[in-house]
Amino acid sequence: METRNFFSLFFLSLFVGFVLLFTWGHLPYAPAYTTDLLDCTTNSAWCASKNRFQSKPSSNLIKNKNHRSHNHASDTPHHPLDPLTVQELNKIRTILSSHALFKSSSAYALHSIELEEPDKPLVLRWKKGDPLLPRKASVIARAAGKAHVLTVDLATSEVSVQQTGTHFGYPMLTMEEITAAIWVPLSNAKFNRTIIQRGVDLADLACLPISSGWFDEYEENRRRLIKVQCFSTKDTVNFYMRPIEGLTVLVDLDAEQVVEISDKGGNIPIPKAANTDYRYSASQEVSRVIKLVNPISLEQPKGPSFTVEDGHLVKWANWEFHVKPDARAGVIISQARVRDPDTGDLRDVMYKGFPSELFVPYMDPTDAWYFKTYMDAGEYGFGLQAMPLDPLNDCPRNAYYIDGVFATSDGTPYVRSNMICVFESYGGDIGWRHTESPITGMEVREVRPKVTLVVRMAASVGNYDYIVDWEFQTDGLIRVKVGLSGILMVKGTPYENMNQVFDLDNLHGTLLSENVVGVIHDHYVTFHLDMDVDGSENSFVKVNLQRQKTSLDESPRKSFLKATRTVAKTEKDAQVKLKLYDPSEFHVINPSKQTRVGNPVGYKVVPGATAASLLDPEDPPQKRAAFTNNQIWVTQYNRSEQWAGGLFAYQSHGEDTLAMWSDKDREIENKDIVVWYTLGFHHIPCQEDFPVMPTVSSSFDLKPVNFFQSNPILRTPPNVESDLPVCSPVAST
Repeated sequence: METRNFFSLFFLSLFVGFVLLFTWGHLPYAPAYTTDLLDCTTNSAWCASKNRFQSKPSSNLIKNKNHRSHNHASDTPHHPLDPLTVQELNKIRTILSSHALFKSSSAYALHSIELEEPDKPLVLRWKKGDPLLPRKASVIARAAGKAHVLTVDLATSEVSVQQTGTHFGYPMLTMEEITAAIWVPLSNAKFNRTIIQRGVDLADLACLPISSGWFDEYEENRRRLIKVQCFSTKDTVNFYMRPIEGLTVLVDLDAEQVVEISDKGGNIPIPKAANTDYRYSASQEVSRVIKLVNPISLEQPKGPSFTVEDGHLVKWANWEFHVKPDARAGVIISQARVRDPDTGDLRDVMYKGFPSELFVPYMDPTDAWYFKTYMDAGEYGFGLQAMPLDPLNDCPRNAYYIDGVFATSDGTPYVRSNMICVFESYGGDIGWRHTESPITGMEVREVRPKVTLVVRMAASVGNYDYIVDWEFQTDGLIRVKVGLSGILMVKGTPYENMNQVFDLDNLHGTLLSENVVGVIHDHYVTFHLDMDVDGSENSFVKVNLQRQKTSLDESPRKSFLKATRTVAKTEKDAQVKLKLYDPSEFHVINPSKQTRVGNPVGYKVVPGATAASLLDPEDPPQKRAAFTNNQIWVTQYNRSEQWAGGLFAYQSHGEDTLAMWSDKDREIENKDIVVWYTLGFHHIPCQEDFPVMPTVSSSFDLKPVNFFQSNPILRTPPNVESDLPVCSPVAST
């Protein structure tokens, strides 16, 4: 009995210590000396990822000369689409603090504070030098257990309440409630006993809050729920590889209480820490560094060819566009325009493009895994999970960095340093070329190098890292690329070798290491592409390639391909499932603008390698993520339809998705239209993914099709030796 009392007192003291440490490190308001401005590099409590760990910045981080070194406190907007500034966020916080909705509620949270963009026609008419359009903020808040969408007018301080509809779902999680959720299980004696019984010291415990999805569970209580699963950090920073398998805690987010504890993995050992550390410093310690290549760098003796005006307007070569960090989308590219080589005019291509939603379903139907069907943008905030980029490794030497300014759940602004980088890229690629054969008697060798401009963001959404690139080419093409890296979400197993596995159907993945299974899963990233090709009135044209047979006396050929063009009249006409043996091109044209020879000007969506969801359409996760039912959708422009999974995606039922909007079947011919493209990955893990994954990427293109009169980079010069620096290698000793 004395021993039992001793351990009870010991663990109670330990828990109290954890709570005190948590309280000290996660103050609900910014420390006074920050003057309402937090920086994520020094105040990581406001900026953590899905997990509860975020390292302090290394003392030897590169100080990048292209990063604006001011503290953002004096920033002012210069463009109608510029994000909210620190001063504006502080004003919004003051305005809301005196609003009746928040004065009457002792518990409230601001889940999102973003710029409410002016109406599109007003932005299109605005020119630099004009008075700035009225600044407003869109605020999503929860007070007294209900969600509210508010508009705050910064000029008048007026607050108006918007209608949220009847769709079920909750706003994006705040960082504070994500952090709070992982501490709830530690207040439960049963949970603490279970952790000790599984052989884990509470001091070595790391927990993740995992969105619970929607499966008709506990819905009668209308509770906001989250599930917590835990890992051992003993002897490794890569705690993801040491899951306490089968232990899941269901937590009520609002009550901060444990609803249910499920432990169905008591017979599954915790994988060992050996060979899980992926850090360079760990490789140095055991003399396992492998130097495969010499250092390489892009040198620009005349400096970069791009400029960033007022922090957000990028000008490069023949391109001009606006870049905005966003808490939910990550990066928003707006008003992308390309200069015509013949007229010198800047021509509209895309009004707005951004990642609208992500869907990541894991393919394990067992108790501890079936609910892992993340919607990372709508549940966690893709931009909130963006980590500071690492100069020289995430981005090259001459990159320019853009910070994000976001708000905590009480409205306090904080800075996400180095969230976005902009840089020129040259990998030895060729823009165009032709060499004439000697048999013609003509000595012709014409080649042009390809240099591109990249806008990059990387988000660490818990274990996974996503790299999103918007790459602009001088020939008018925009390539959108998504890279996947980071760490697999793995499952503990009793198996140490495949010779012990007799039921492959229930493995649900690949044995990566002793006691570690990488579970099969998918990734889908749906992009919102508001195309404005030479103006807002556009049409969507499906150009289908079909095999045509020839008659016996027509040609020695038996068949050929014929292109059939069909203009989509309504939204349902533009729902596209890609088919390898029924190929098509997908054009966005302006029927009122034509080239010299009479073709309508346009851009086409060029799919790259992608994947389609194979889940049952009636499976609850797929109903919520019905925006992945097709690879391409086209909808009539509606400023309220931005988020493919719905405005309130958390625990949503699939009632407010892109699929629902498209089923309205509105007219889209010669209208202001939005193209939606879903980039997909099937991931069957392999041993090369352990303990951290090499990056795998896929992309799609927005490519000019009869947009220019001819090759737009025909008259660009080739490289010559005198233009380039000559760097001599260091003499070997």
